[in-house]
Amino acid sequence: MPGTTPAPEVMPGAEAFHFPGGDGPDGRTGVLLVHGFTGNPMSMRPWGEHLAAEGFAVSCPLLPGHGTSWQDCNASTHDQWTATVERAFDDLAARCDRVFVAGLSMGGTLATRLAEVRPTDVAGLLLVNPALLTQRLDAKLLPLLARITPSWAPIASDIKKPGVTELAYPKLPTRAMMQLRALWGLTRADLGRVTAPVIVFHSTEDHVVEPVNSTILLAGVSSTDTEEVVLEDSYHVATLDNDAPLIFARSAEWIRAHVRAGEPDTPSAEHR
Repeated sequence: MPGTTPAPEVMPGAEAFHFPGGDGPDGRTGVLLVHGFTGNPMSMRPWGEHLAAEGFAVSCPLLPGHGTSWQDCNASTHDQWTATVERAFDDLAARCDRVFVAGLSMGGTLATRLAEVRPTDVAGLLLVNPALLTQRLDAKLLPLLARITPSWAPIASDIKKPGVTELAYPKLPTRAMMQLRALWGLTRADLGRVTAPVIVFHSTEDHVVEPVNSTILLAGVSSTDTEEVVLEDSYHVATLDNDAPLIFARSAEWIRAHVRAGEPDTPSAEHR
């Protein structure tokens, strides 16, 4: 139509993806995957493919401002990110009996935020190196940097495994980073509203998100069912790193265990 702005072109490999549930008992369980800041669904695709092969229904949206250019990211807001996650959750929930939410880095922030605002809807949280704050010295200068420069040094592709590269922006969009910082503040303030089961995978060596983030998250939620899995052989983007098989296998086991725990007891034959 005349006067309309065409949608930004998505980088090949950065597209959203969706896998229908299988025909087995896990087909009615959905898993919503949420990617990280300046990244895109590429970092989540191997995890999603594993869960789909296990029979789960899987969805991973592309967050606004991501998968195109870092300039687009600077024009996006945390409200747009949370709205996209909520829509994707509702779409998946319409086809499933229950939905678990899994996120990497900022994706973990957004997954946690969803569990805060909709505590009775989220069946469980699976978080990989979730972010709630940063202790980096240059972060103290962020408000000034965001005013004087639209970009800064990149944070992408912190991966220990040789030969593996994350598809992500070559620069850090500073104005979008201010939006992320606001999202961190909102999420930290409401951690006590999280009651869903939580499993956190975190790397001992992470050059983007300090391990203290996972400590703060687990200490702040009200969930009585929490688990921590330490990743000894991965950096920040652990879903593409050496410990990815551990994350994938443990996720499927954990989801199935919590589905079983949430099902009503089957009456024995003598009481039918």
